[in-house]
Amino acid sequence: MSRAVAINVGANTNTPGVRGPVWADGRFEYVPIPETEPVAEPVPTYADLDLATDLPADVLDTPVHLDPEFPEYPYGERYSYGDPHGVKARPLADLATGDYAFFYATLATVDEPASWQAPEWGAYLIGGFELARDPVTGAAYSDLPPADRELFASNAHVKRETFDAEVLLAGDPDGSALYETALPLSGRAAGTDANRIVTELSSDSGKGPWWRRPLRFDAEATAELLAIRRNDRFTDCFYRD
Repeated sequence: MSRAVAINVGANTNTPGVRGPVWADGRFEYVPIPETEPVAEPVPTYADLDLATDLPADVLDTPVHLDPEFPEYPYGERYSYGDPHGVKARPLADLATGDYAFFYATLATVDEPASWQAPEWGAYLIGGFELARDPVTGAAYSDLPPADRELFASNAHVKRETFDAEVLLAGDPDGSALYETALPLSGRAAGTDANRIVTELSSDSGKGPWWRRPLRFDAEATAELLAIRRNDRFTDCFYRD
């Protein structure tokens, strides 16, 4: 049975200074972080993405670090993800073919929050990969056959002048997606409060800045999380019927 790890991605109030929006019907906009390293291949800017998010004018011409990469998203070609930071790379590297990597972001609540939304902002699952192959460590990447390396050719870390990923993930197109609606991880009172997906299904306590930490799910919890996501059962994020 499949296991899963969920990690924080996307724009925040530090970089580039705003969060992506989430609306009362669950729709949201994924806003990537800026690219901070020199690149060997062209990458899009915020202006190229033509986002609805009200971004600061001085960042519009900034290149973006489009990671995770989704084919449904502008300039995305494959389901790929890379990470240079051990705190996220290590739990991701422990996954295997058929396991799941979920991606969550902190999103700003637009207008009056729905009954399942935290006011001001909250953490939400925005997408996920069913892994098409075992994770590839940064050390093993250079030894991959050309056909296998092609799986990661459009990843943001591969496009950097200096390849720096400690882990690379490839998603199976049949089991991977940038979601159309976001699934809440925060409680309904405040973005800093964790709901039961975090406190009961994941191995995290939900205390402290849980929205910055990797969240691990065992096989049973992963199956329940997938069912909640599949059925858009927002109430199941807070309690069982």
